[in-house]
Amino acid sequence: MEPVTGFEEWLETPLGQYLLEREFAFFDQSVGDVFGYHAIQLGLPCRDFLRTSRMQLKVRASGSDADVMVDFFNLPFDSASIDLVVLPHVLEFSRNPHQILREVERVMRPEGRIILSGFNPFSLWGMRGIASGSAGSAPWCGNFISLPRLKDWFALLGFEVSSGKLSAYIPPFDQEKWLHRFGFMEQAGDRWWPISGGVYFLIAIKRVRGVRLIRPSWNGLAAKNPLAPAVKKFNKPPCRKAK
Repeated sequence: MEPVTGFEEWLETPLGQYLLEREFAFFDQSVGDVFGYHAIQLGLPCRDFLRTSRMQLKVRASGSDADVMVDFFNLPFDSASIDLVVLPHVLEFSRNPHQILREVERVMRPEGRIILSGFNPFSLWGMRGIASGSAGSAPWCGNFISLPRLKDWFALLGFEVSSGKLSAYIPPFDQEKWLHRFGFMEQAGDRWWPISGGVYFLIAIKRVRGVRLIRPSWNGLAAKNPLAPAVKKFNKPPCRKAK
């Protein structure tokens, strides 16, 4: 899977920065509460959404310009080896998002977590995406996935949604002055129109019936590292942040 052309550049715009502020606030709080050894971020490799994670090994993986270059449909990691997978706006820009989730389910340990973000099609942001169409620029060219549909996919794959949040209630203005003028909508959004946030966040847990989870001792950090082959093969210097 290749990165969406123009999405990284769009994140440097006033509207993109407004979105990133809310994304980092959620991911920073959420990943710090997940315990384990191995964490993977798929997509947006120039943004570190694992920066507050306390896991031993954290890797940003993407189609290019990442710690590890991967094919999202065939991840180079052992089955049941990953404790946390972060997916920032990956599914809506994929030609087969369900296959990505299947691969994530394969590599994830029982009780492992997925934390993802996505654009809400039932919002003013989603309406702008519909108006722009598939020929529009990023991020409006994405195929925004509804929350009910995403929850159905999780259920089919054996995931249980444990929590979620909507954010970005301000209309998707491109100019900073209009974002400031409509800032009151952000504070009122959760109370008055909670389902209309422009972006949603979900945390899902992999459930395996009849399996008792046994974690290795914290002293056994010299255990086999399932990411070592991939890191050794694909290791690249981190990309430079777009200016």
